[in-house]
Amino acid sequence: MTISRVLRNRGDVSPDTRARVLEAARKLGYVPNKIAGGLASQRVNLVAVIIPSLSNMVFPEVLSGISEALEDTGLQPVVGVTNYSASREEAVLYEMLSWRPSGVILAGLEHTEACAAMLRAAGIPIVEIMDVDGTPIDSVVGISHRRAGREMAEAIIAAGYRRIGFLGTKMPDDHRARKRLEGFQAALAEAGLELADTEFYGGGSALRKGREMTEAILGRNRDLDFLYYSNDMIGAGGLLYCLEQGLDVPGALGLAGFNNVDLLDGLPVRLATMDARRRETGRRAAEIIAGKSPSGLVGGERIEFAPTLLRGDTVREGSG
Repeated sequence: MTISRVLRNRGDVSPDTRARVLEAARKLGYVPNKIAGGLASQRVNLVAVIIPSLSNMVFPEVLSGISEALEDTGLQPVVGVTNYSASREEAVLYEMLSWRPSGVILAGLEHTEACAAMLRAAGIPIVEIMDVDGTPIDSVVGISHRRAGREMAEAIIAAGYRRIGFLGTKMPDDHRARKRLEGFQAALAEAGLELADTEFYGGGSALRKGREMTEAILGRNRDLDFLYYSNDMIGAGGLLYCLEQGLDVPGALGLAGFNNVDLLDGLPVRLATMDARRRETGRRAAEIIAGKSPSGLVGGERIEFAPTLLRGDTVREGSG
């Protein structure tokens, strides 16, 4: 009865007892059941989808893939947003699991201990998406971001660029951007190079922020010959700044982003980027949840896509 009162936030329970009950529940991954006790399956036809952001142009395409795959399955996605916060992800997951969804799709492989405990104890299909560099709870769908960073570095080096800067937002909370940077730096090191400068911003991605970050890093280092951005939004802002300044792109200064967002189609010069197969990632994840995966596997599925480099107009032809 004491445990019940604590978990329902009712009744007269001492602060010490309440704290001990909540800590035990957290370690066990326990989540209360909010659906009607008479529901035969004790599950609802919802799929919990947990993503870092809706303002970022990347995730709506993932959601489109999920929605397409769930059509005619009787399952409906419901979305929670974490703002790249581990504690927020924990709170969102706790609330969603309390409604006993039929499955969970969530971005990334890094979670708090409590979050991982809840996922392991849920007893439903779990699909972590957009990153395969790590150990999943159950199934995983996405690309290797370390590989993506490495392949971008190799292309830049082959094009003859040597004084390279990196610009990133939401660092280090954006684990996928962090892994791309790790792969990027590893490939540079193998070629006897290192980053000449970095510019980080803790907030979100925006064209204006890309312009500001580019102005800042070039103001410090006018001899940089390449700028690698953690995503296309700040990359596009940086490109617009460089064009306004009359800089020779890609001759004297090359640029590249990541994600291949639709925004790039409207730029006067096509930014080099990398396609991470976002829509297909969402679709394949939803197929796993709905039991429609072509592999026929039930749980424990691993689907890794190869990132695709798109050179655009901002990386010069390779010089060896």
